[in-house]
Amino acid sequence: MSITRPAIQKALENQDMTLLLMDGFDEAFMGYTTRINEPDVAIYDYDTMVAVCMKRDGMTYDDAVEYIEFNCQGAWVGERTPHILRRLDSLDGV
Repeated sequence: MSITRPAIQKALENQDMTLLLMDGFDEAFMGYTTRINEPDVAIYDYDTMVAVCMKRDGMTYDDAVEYIEFNCQGAWVGERTPHILRRLDSLDGV
């Protein structure tokens, strides 16, 4: 079962939280990170985002990576800009 925006929003409402969410990557939503004196920030899984672009948009792996790096990792929408997690097991040479 994939994660849906309504399910994410309901879970956040249940915890009385407000997060800035990325459009189109609900399946990649993992949760949030928190730091003292900083706003909570949504976290998305990089590999799942790549898979979403490939499946949903018919992109090649390289095109999906370029899209995410430019449009998602390269975007700054304020202090609540979502984080994108890259797992060590998915990095080359590890």
